[in-house]
Amino acid sequence: MLRLLNIELHKLKYNKAAKVITIVYFALICFIALIASIEFNFGGVKFRMADQGIFNFPFIWHFNAWVAAWLKLFFAVVIVSIVANEYSYRTLKQNLIDGLSKKEFLTSKVLTVLLFSVVSTVFLFLVSLLLGLFFSDYKEIGIIFSDMQYILAYFLKLVCFFSFCMFLGIWVKRSAFALGFLALWQVIEGIVAIIFQVIRVKTDVDLFETVYRFFPLKAMSDLVVEPFTRFGAVQSAASQLGETFDKNYDLQPLNVVIILAWTTLFIYWSYVILKKRDL
Repeated sequence: MLRLLNIELHKLKYNKAAKVITIVYFALICFIALIASIEFNFGGVKFRMADQGIFNFPFIWHFNAWVAAWLKLFFAVVIVSIVANEYSYRTLKQNLIDGLSKKEFLTSKVLTVLLFSVVSTVFLFLVSLLLGLFFSDYKEIGIIFSDMQYILAYFLKLVCFFSFCMFLGIWVKRSAFALGFLALWQVIEGIVAIIFQVIRVKTDVDLFETVYRFFPLKAMSDLVVEPFTRFGAVQSAASQLGETFDKNYDLQPLNVVIILAWTTLFIYWSYVILKKRDL
């Protein structure tokens, strides 16, 4: 395992684009802290995001996991490029000639996916912990480490998404086309959502829970739902307007099963393609 991971890290060492994108990714996560510390002045009224409670424990775990999840597209470029480059520079063929099996090649990529996911999750945890310790009004141990389910959800989301990107890179073999297909798939799921919404309005048949939630990108999205309607100020405003939010913000076991199933399928399909393709 370590040998295979070292091979991938050696390749990444000389991939300048991957290093730049990775640095930007982590810098943007740190940018959350920068926004928190900035004090805005609107017509003499001073306003700072951190003072609004978004960095209070345990809400911060949910909020930061949701925000950071949007940045995963940066790593998507890295994952797709390191896979596609194997074809562009013929390093895959050379690795196989040197004695690396197709199974070991795929294992090295899966280990890279896991490494990126673990490092990103640990980094998010540390940034969120420091922000919370600095800005949160609640600093009891029991409160600090409650709702850690969102950190787990963030990790699972990254693993599944990066596995999807790896599969696209292996299948399409070109970075631009793989990323283009990823964008196209997002559009396809969006169109399906609109169609299902029309069906629900016209026939009262709800296909969102029975069908749409099993689509890969939708399933990833459901792991960490938007946190804003959970925010106290939003809840109070809605209550004054006679509205209530009955959304379930917890990590759902079925969503975890769906994500694990898709991750397994992406890895399996990648292996099938590698096994059958003449390299």
